Amino acid sequence: MGRRLAYYVAVSADGFIADPSGDFSMFPQDPQTLAALFADYPETCPAHVRDALGVTGAARRFDTVVMGARTHEPALDAGLTSAYPHLRQYVATTRSLPEDPTVTATTDPLATVRALKAEDSDLDVWLCGGGHLAAQLVDEIDELHLKVNPVLLGAGIPLLGGAALPLTLVGSRELPGGVVLSRYARAQAMS
Repeated sequence: MGRRLAYYVAVSADGFIADPSGDFSMFPQDPQTLAALFADYPETCPAHVRDALGVTGAARRFDTVVMGARTHEPALDAGLTSAYPHLRQYVATTRSLPEDPTVTATTDPLATVRALKAEDSDLDVWLCGGGHLAAQLVDEIDELHLKVNPVLLGAGIPLLGGAALPLTLVGSRELPGGVVLSRYARAQAMS
């Protein structure tokens, strides 16, 4: 099957990953929801809260994360050079980043993702966000793993920045706290 790019992200019920200012704090952070998510995706727990949340699992799905500069910003604002030092990280940005051996800045995220997908690995690449970057990479996205939160934002940063992507539902399950984890694969072209 090969290495895939999976967009794993929290989203409101109306399709926004954050409000218009980029704030996502209105998404519920129920400890039981987080425990369920980190049981399946332990590598997606930021390093600085792993101990506090009791997350000890090794990577199950991803060994690499790709994100935009605004998604990386909260780590920098917290005084961290890396939120995920246990993963290889690529940040799409034209700005300079603090030195960190696990973080690489890229000005060409499309070429970076194509190179990452060509690597020989049993683990996939996690597209962490945001919507603008996802729109740039839409032709490389193989799967969406959406944490659909029980909240309507009405406006904000759209999931795919307005890009279209035909999908096939692979699975869906309700998590504690009313969050639904829905997994989609890129729909195969009809001939």
